[in-house]
Amino acid sequence: MAGCAGHQTQEILGSVVVPTTATEIAGNHSIFITTTRKRSDDPNKVFDGERSATLNYARVNVTVPPVHQTGQIERRSRGNSNDPTKYFMASEVVGYDTQPKFASALNADIDARGGRVMVFVHGYNTGFDDAVYRLTQIVHDSGYPGTPVLFSWASGAKTTDYVYDKESAAAARDQLEVTLRMLAQTGARRIDIVAHSMGTWVTMETLRQLAITGDRDLSGKLGDVVLASPDIDVDVFKSQMRRYGKPDKPFILLLSDDDRALRLSGLIAGSRPRVGDYRDAADLASYGVTVVDLSKEKGSDSFNHTKFADNPVLVKMIGQRLREDDGFASDRDVTDRISQLGTQ
Repeated sequence: MAGCAGHQTQEILGSVVVPTTATEIAGNHSIFITTTRKRSDDPNKVFDGERSATLNYARVNVTVPPVHQTGQIERRSRGNSNDPTKYFMASEVVGYDTQPKFASALNADIDARGGRVMVFVHGYNTGFDDAVYRLTQIVHDSGYPGTPVLFSWASGAKTTDYVYDKESAAAARDQLEVTLRMLAQTGARRIDIVAHSMGTWVTMETLRQLAITGDRDLSGKLGDVVLASPDIDVDVFKSQMRRYGKPDKPFILLLSDDDRALRLSGLIAGSRPRVGDYRDAADLASYGVTVVDLSKEKGSDSFNHTKFADNPVLVKMIGQRLREDDGFASDRDVTDRISQLGTQ
């Protein structure tokens, strides 16, 4: 079974932190984190793949090396030194023991960055370290100016843990709702969501829950929702959209019929199609979503499952879409160009 990440180091902190200056790195990003993972007994991992009954909070500062190539994550492999001029490196990890302390730090960052927030929800087979580095790469390559928030659910980070991950995702729905409601109570004026693979199922279930409570748009603060390579049964997605209703702001579905990871997921699910490789775009678009077919675009992973982040042109276009300065981008120029990407 193909994974969404697959890197097995799972260490976010190295044994030795190598000091650097601002001129020696390409970027330094603060990633705010809410997670349903348990804290790890290994301090270098910070959080592991076990489930926590409560939501945990943290902030990780990550540096990007000057040798970084757009769409890539330069990772240190075992045996190599901790060198921030060559690799993505976590320079600091801060934990928060209460939600008010976390919310205070988060709100200060949101205010400093103009009231924009992007929530990233990762997919199956993703360790905590992989999720942090992936969001850092997206933020850096897209030029996103707001506050990045990682919602990390308890993936086992093993290819054999598909069922465990699916159940961990189900257990995380309420805590993603807690996270989104907390963000809506901050000074944020716009909350965008970027979800990948199995993380799109968690996201859609949470949005469905919000719709049932009568607050589907987070009191008007919900912006764009980007669903990349959705690992969702097509009939389940249609049911979710019927409950949610046609979105007021864009729901952008990034699909690809050469996604081998979703092909395998569909086989596990009884040969049922997944949204991420569904061929009837018009059928999905009838629910009010924007469907983008990336089948002709190249990805860096052999399973064509992470094009949204590792395709240099696409990640920059998504960033441009999320950088629109009028709050909710009344013109659809960037969205239209994303849609046209597959035909170029």
